[in-house]
Amino acid sequence: MKPLWALSIGLLLSACSESKPPPEPVRPVLSIKIKALNEEDLGRFAGSIQARYESNTGFRVGGRIASRNVDVGAEVEKGTLLATLDPSDQQNQLRSAQGDLAKIQAQLINAKASAMRQQALFDRGVGAQAQLDDAMTNLKTTQASLDQARAAVNQSKDQLSYTELRADHKAVVTAWSAEAGQVVSAGQQVVTLAQPDIKEAVIDLPDTLVDQLPSDVVFLVAAQLNPGINTTATIREIEPQAQSATRTRRARLTLAETPEGFRLGTAISVTLSTAIKPRIELPASALQEVDGKQRIWVIDAQNKTVSPRDVSVISRTASTVVLAGGVKNGERVVSAGVHSLKPGQAVKIDEDSQ
Repeated sequence: MKPLWALSIGLLLSACSESKPPPEPVRPVLSIKIKALNEEDLGRFAGSIQARYESNTGFRVGGRIASRNVDVGAEVEKGTLLATLDPSDQQNQLRSAQGDLAKIQAQLINAKASAMRQQALFDRGVGAQAQLDDAMTNLKTTQASLDQARAAVNQSKDQLSYTELRADHKAVVTAWSAEAGQVVSAGQQVVTLAQPDIKEAVIDLPDTLVDQLPSDVVFLVAAQLNPGINTTATIREIEPQAQSATRTRRARLTLAETPEGFRLGTAISVTLSTAIKPRIELPASALQEVDGKQRIWVIDAQNKTVSPRDVSVISRTASTVVLAGGVKNGERVVSAGVHSLKPGQAVKIDEDSQ
């Protein structure tokens, strides 16, 4: 009988071991690390880095441009010769004025001698008062003519100097509006000079967006070719009227910093954003609805297991959902395959998950 009992107990134990369910398999999942959004993007626009102060410079006299001494992009110091006019006319005017001055100087010598003779004759009592008065009047008139001739010479010298266009401050040449051989009038724009010390970002904003910009709007300015070169900016001024063709208004932004890579003319990308109450954005596939409640699956980083957590949804699109809270920064959430998970199930995190 003892062998039979032993056999029966062995069979019973074997049956019990066969009825125990196997352990849940470790399931690989896609996941995403939570990062709360503190800003809302209002748009992205292209622009350029420009100097805050620019001057359109031209010659103070008219004439034919004889030479152009610098090119666009050149950095010039104060007094640098930018361009010259053909000075022939101004040189002839100067020679004429100098000839008139020499003539008046000779007349003044004679006027002084005549006045001295008439004064001597009058003092001896043999000269008439009328002749002395005429001599003195002639002397004064000739002296005034001399002053006028000297002023004409100085003016001619100035006119000759105006045939040279020089930079009146340290600047960068940003544009030429005339070429050598071209005839220009006095004051006509010839070259544009930009002061490189103070730079700003310039963009065109839609007219409808400008009216909706909040007072605390934040701009992120980055170089298009190297987004790592960036800084923040604030509005300095916006044109009061929109351009009729594009319905945009030009905005000039004051840069918080001026990175070395922000050279004049650098193409930039400007992102408009504003501070908002922190919120969390997840893929729509991370959300599961159970009994009318919305929940997500949070991964325990130490135990590599998942657990459900109820959340409140603010808004959703076809591909994303925005949560009001219920999850913290740094926590990892399953982003796909949530309908086949069970509480406490062991998972394997995909290394490529973002």
